[in-house]
Amino acid sequence: MFTTDELAGIVDLFGALHRSELETALSELAFRRGDDPPEGAVDEALEAFVLVAFEDGGDEPLLAPGPAAFPTLPEGAEDLPHILDVEKRSVDEERVGRAAEERLRAEAARAVADGDDARAAELLDVSYDLESWAPVELGALRERLDDATDGTN
Repeated sequence: MFTTDELAGIVDLFGALHRSELETALSELAFRRGDDPPEGAVDEALEAFVLVAFEDGGDEPLLAPGPAAFPTLPEGAEDLPHILDVEKRSVDEERVGRAAEERLRAEAARAVADGDDARAAELLDVSYDLESWAPVELGALRERLDDATDGTN
């Protein structure tokens, strides 16, 4: 019902959101559409690096649009700031970039160790997005992922 880019658009509207706040926003929008809230949408966006979770010192990590995001506001999203009563947050882009890099490196190591060529190919694509999005150097990681996919990507 909601695309991952729409989730990124909702998060971008606020700068960053806690998962619970994003899920509330999705529930509100789904209710207005006469639908059920989507299940697994946040996890899907995180897996695709459309959203990035990062620590801000609070009890719950914040989510920010990630390197693979093309934030788009879903219909009705303009009312969310009034519904959620959440102030716009400033995001430390360097912190978000580091969190995305750390997660990409961990996911890449897991994909290579598991021999998961499909996931390694996905992560190879994400590495290009991440490198243009944050000040990181991922050449060596890309070589490992490219070797894991037998250079078919």
